[in-house]
Amino acid sequence: QVKMVESGGGLAQAGGSLTLSCAASRRIGIINNMAWFRQAPGKQREPVASITNSGSSDIADSVKGRFSISRDNTKNSVSLRMNNLKPEDTAVYYCKTETPWGALWGEGIQVSVSS
Repeated sequence: QVKMVESGGGLAQAGGSLTLSCAASRRIGIINNMAWFRQAPGKQREPVASITNSGSSDIADSVKGRFSISRDNTKNSVSLRMNNLKPEDTAVYYCKTETPWGALWGEGIQVSVSS
């Protein structure tokens, strides 16, 4: 069974930057869209950013201009670059990879931003 594994989370100060990465536990032959979601305590899980096979990205309004998403198909990985972090960005972040055989989710990684 293939799993997605996130890394790069942790603590950051408001205004700082952090980069999250997510890679497949083993090689995946075909990957469609890749995306990042986040969930804060007591809130619904929400989409943050997604990217297609062609590199076209869709960024949530709440993080537009601050976050960017990129992918490396040769490494079966997706990254989320977070700049100008705000305390409200504090959440557990999850990566999602879509394949013809179904969606794969990571277990989530904590991002905490202090004021």
